[in-house]
Amino acid sequence: MGGTEHIRWISEPNLVKPTVIAAFTGWNDAADAASSALQNLVQGWGATALGEIDPELFTDFATIRPHVKLADGRIRRIVWPTIGLWHARSAGTDVILLLGPEPSLRWRLFSEQVLGVFEKYDAKMFLTLGALLADVPHSRPVQLIGTATDESLVNRFNLQRSRYEGPTGIVGVLHDVCGKESVPSASLWAAVPAYAGQISSPKAAVALMQRACDIIGTPAPVGHMMDSVDAYESQLDSMIEDDDDLQSYVGRLETMADSGMSIDDDDDFELDDDTQLQFDFATDTGDDAADVEDVADADTLMEEVEQFLRDQDGR
Repeated sequence: MGGTEHIRWISEPNLVKPTVIAAFTGWNDAADAASSALQNLVQGWGATALGEIDPELFTDFATIRPHVKLADGRIRRIVWPTIGLWHARSAGTDVILLLGPEPSLRWRLFSEQVLGVFEKYDAKMFLTLGALLADVPHSRPVQLIGTATDESLVNRFNLQRSRYEGPTGIVGVLHDVCGKESVPSASLWAAVPAYAGQISSPKAAVALMQRACDIIGTPAPVGHMMDSVDAYESQLDSMIEDDDDLQSYVGRLETMADSGMSIDDDDDFELDDDTQLQFDFATDTGDDAADVEDVADADTLMEEVEQFLRDQDGR
């Protein structure tokens, strides 16, 4: 059973079996893609504040520090790193959106709070968004991996059954709770170029938004983001023009993407194991607005996600 004693409710809407979509900054959020996707869903749907999860019990403030802000240039106030909840309705579908930093402490108690939200509103599905660094070129379709433990979701949305064993984050813990409480859940991951991991990727964010909205059966509010996607690609084009080695590296990734190869298939290509993730992919020439590509060789892709999670645990 869940509880909501650590949630400050802001509104009390009447929702009909909403889908809960969540993203966390930090460990699961390469190039800010997952958190940006959630933020843009909040904005694009004109979502209304639903509540806040009290950060006091769940956050190490020495690691995730609060910010000081000035009001009218004079009055100082502290802004605490809080996990927020919003609600929206799109195309007749109710959605609850959850966004904030990955909690540092008391994950089981935190999971009870999220489960309490599911129970309070009789949520029909839980969907998480994440992003990882990978050996993929910015100039090709975004690679997405979708996993689930619920067999009906696997079959209905062409997802992969999760086979992962190893270190996990709050996303893995929440999906475990969902499984025990019979709440259908799925996870979407976007691959972003490892050579541009410090640059926010609106392209990956759009890919996550489109796939998430496809799953819940509602239009994705991405129209306002397409200029940012174009600017992102132009920025990276300019970046590699000034670096011959990087240009050669990206060119190799593009060739492999176009031929359906992975870097594993190229015996002459070497990468730093500490910073690179080898990621197999196949191409799709669809006309999707953000060049979003569904996964073809899902088994290989899942192996790379698993290795990414293990590598993250060691850092």
